[in-house]
Amino acid sequence: MYKNYFVSVIIAAAGMSNRMGSKINKQFIAIDNKPILAHTLEKFERCKLIDEIIVVSKEEEVEYCRKEIVKKYGLKKVSNIVRGGRERQDSIYNGILALNEKTDIVLTHDGARPFVKIESIEEGIKGVLDYGACVIGVPVKDTIKVLDSHDEVHHTPKRSLLWAAQTPQCFWIHLLKRGYELAAEEGIVGTDDSSLVEKTGHPIKMIMGSYDNIKITTPEDLIVADSILKDKDSILSRSGIL
Repeated sequence: MYKNYFVSVIIAAAGMSNRMGSKINKQFIAIDNKPILAHTLEKFERCKLIDEIIVVSKEEEVEYCRKEIVKKYGLKKVSNIVRGGRERQDSIYNGILALNEKTDIVLTHDGARPFVKIESIEEGIKGVLDYGACVIGVPVKDTIKVLDSHDEVHHTPKRSLLWAAQTPQCFWIHLLKRGYELAAEEGIVGTDDSSLVEKTGHPIKMIMGSYDNIKITTPEDLIVADSILKDKDSILSRSGIL
């Protein structure tokens, strides 16, 4: 059923590394002796339902990404590396323009989320077939407070209704394009791609993901990433795979 559809993924890897405090793009920092971006791309490379990968990189890092990530790690599904824009929204739009004309379903994913599970990618694609648009995410664990302009608590929303949106975010291509067209027409800046599709009036389904699917943004996240990797190695060792 799935192979009746051409599935593309846009990997956003053009962000700055201000919060990381690193001299190099956070996507190229190594964890387990391999750049974060390479770990991320390999997940989509290994997913049988993915036909094409578009990487969006900073303009000055396009060739480095091509040689040191795509070629070095033999990532054959990467069909194009395009330059990013001023904001993430601009970068994803550049990725949309580079999609194969056969694309039916498009996923957007953060290059700094290397622990996405292949099962989550597949669930996201299935979610498009069932709902048209969906987001991988997890229920929040903390109580959330909404503040007013004076930093005083305005209200406390019901925690059971709150989820943290992750990526991939998954759409029929025409829905994502319409979301971006509407954003351009009305000057909308969204914090993620699903927020733009929401503006079209199309419902977004939330799909249960994993708390391991962190976005590596700060030095503290690298410590968490190392812990996730060690736990994974421990599980594999106990099962006799390592």
